[in-house]
Amino acid sequence: MIVKQHLIFILYSLCADVFKGSQGQFPITQNVTVVEGAIANMTCRVDYNDNTSLQWSNPAQQTLFFGDKKALRDHRIELVRASWQELTIRISDVGLSDEGQYTCSLFTMPVKTTKAFLTVLGVPGRPEITGFTKPAMEGDVITLTCTTSGSKPAANIRWFRNDKEVQGTTKVNATGKSFTVRSSLQFQVDRRDDGVAYTCSVEHVSLSNPYMTTEVLEVHYAPHLEITHSLIIPQEGQYLKLECVSKGNPIPEPVLWSKDGGELPDIERMIVEGRELTITTLNKTDNGTYRCEASNHLGTSSAEYILFVYAKDFPGPTTDPNALGQHGPDHALIGGVVAVVVFITLCLIIVLGRYLARHKGTYLTHEAKGAEDAPDADTAIINAEGNHVHAEEKKEYFI
Repeated sequence: MIVKQHLIFILYSLCADVFKGSQGQFPITQNVTVVEGAIANMTCRVDYNDNTSLQWSNPAQQTLFFGDKKALRDHRIELVRASWQELTIRISDVGLSDEGQYTCSLFTMPVKTTKAFLTVLGVPGRPEITGFTKPAMEGDVITLTCTTSGSKPAANIRWFRNDKEVQGTTKVNATGKSFTVRSSLQFQVDRRDDGVAYTCSVEHVSLSNPYMTTEVLEVHYAPHLEITHSLIIPQEGQYLKLECVSKGNPIPEPVLWSKDGGELPDIERMIVEGRELTITTLNKTDNGTYRCEASNHLGTSSAEYILFVYAKDFPGPTTDPNALGQHGPDHALIGGVVAVVVFITLCLIIVLGRYLARHKGTYLTHEAKGAEDAPDADTAIINAEGNHVHAEEKKEYFI
């Protein structure tokens, strides 16, 4: 009985060893992803090996290493580690052509193999923006095109106008194993685009930060002028500074000042310095329309300011008199109001007079009914209808 149990134990051990060998003698690999130009380490392992050699082959089924023996003459491929349980090789300066399925073989009977896929990411080239020639003229339609090549998979392009994203039109073309990506923006420029930065951003899985390039637009446009003034209520004896604020590209030069359509009348008190006109010691003779004018090669613009100088002790209106056209009190308006008031008053007097006259006549007619033929007042009272009884009282009333 003891011998039988011993034989069973020996058979069990042998079967276990065979089972372990069949399970452990199987190569294990992992897929590898690297960026173009980097280093790829390809590792093949076995948990159990009875002195059987491992081998790495490339996608073209060319043997790279058999154990520690190099089989392919490629200086980029080197041995990292070779043992009965592991075979690791290194591929330096990986290119897109190295991408594919690599095979690790364990030379048992039969040969056991496993696959590992090497993925190579193509790094996109730095983007370039084309299609813009400085300067652009206001109203021109321009197309900005951002291009990047060499990406794998295809890169993503985004556009920004200053800090705000805008949508472009993207096209992708395959060039061998990599891709060329182009994105375009088309728009009509105006003066608001002058100095605006358009940025092309290239994003890709191989990049830790996007590649960016920026084009700052220069747009030429006709000038626009405005006049600012230093006083809200210009009064006699003060000095006034007028500034001709000009916007235009190129900057309109020079600025010409005039008054009432002619030259400045008092150059000693009216001093022009660049875009500023300063009038010293204001007086009533300075009243009038002041004009500044400037131009560039795209056009001419002008602005006007109406000056009304108030007396020195004038308390000042609640609003800027220049903003109201520099006019004094409107005498025509005041006269019209007075005329309307007088007319209404006369109408009321006439209506009231007619009303009083009508009521007074009615009273006399009622009292004197039947007495119109009387020779005198006493007789009229006596003859009045309904007053015979009180004739004496009536007569006494009218005395």
